[in-house]
Amino acid sequence: MTTQLGDAALAVQLMDLTSLNTDDTAATIQELVASIKANLGTPAAVCVYSEFVDDAKLALAARELSHVKVATVTNFPSGNSELSEVINETLIAIERGADEIDLVLPYQALIAGDQATALEYVRASKECCPEHVHLKVIIESGELKTPALIKQATELAIAGGADFVKTSTGKVAINATLDATAEILRTIKASQSNVGFKAAGGVKTVADASNYLRLAKDIMGEAYLQPATFRFGASSLLADVYAVLNDAR
Repeated sequence: MTTQLGDAALAVQLMDLTSLNTDDTAATIQELVASIKANLGTPAAVCVYSEFVDDAKLALAARELSHVKVATVTNFPSGNSELSEVINETLIAIERGADEIDLVLPYQALIAGDQATALEYVRASKECCPEHVHLKVIIESGELKTPALIKQATELAIAGGADFVKTSTGKVAINATLDATAEILRTIKASQSNVGFKAAGGVKTVADASNYLRLAKDIMGEAYLQPATFRFGASSLLADVYAVLNDAR
């Protein structure tokens, strides 16, 4: 198996197939699930707005893909909601059946020097999550910009109980980058915590995915490249991955 083919096959399994558009509808989510070609590989999760968690669950069940998790977002995309609102969002999403919560860290507060608020949002959100619901914390690394702030945000996410640290919302000018990824992964490794990583925004091709897979393997080891600890947040990556896999058949 060529490196490209192997990376394509792995990337599918590590993917959070995502639709987070303001004009999403139940039909959009059904189309998202319909885009999964199970014969070529299934994603780890689909990521949708909270009001579509039920639609995603039903569409996956109809295709006998109930093993695919459903993720949703909170404090999204600005990171500026009141904590009480974020907690309410989280509880409602879990009640709707969300398996994973992707929380936007209040990164603007952190940029202003307020570490306590950032930590509080993570801790309070984690406390809402039963054991089977994982918390991914979006640090919005492209807005944090500096390695020092990216490291600090990652440390706060870990301290608050995050199961994953995620680069980005995909809604800002700079989303996932290899430099930010290296900083996050090195910080996770130094923490000696069992915390996963999710690259989101801008990973569109198998070639893009390959760069992240190599970097993660170099820093964390090959065993890290599994759905429990590594994800891609992607909306357009699936098409390229399937094209590569289909051409090899």
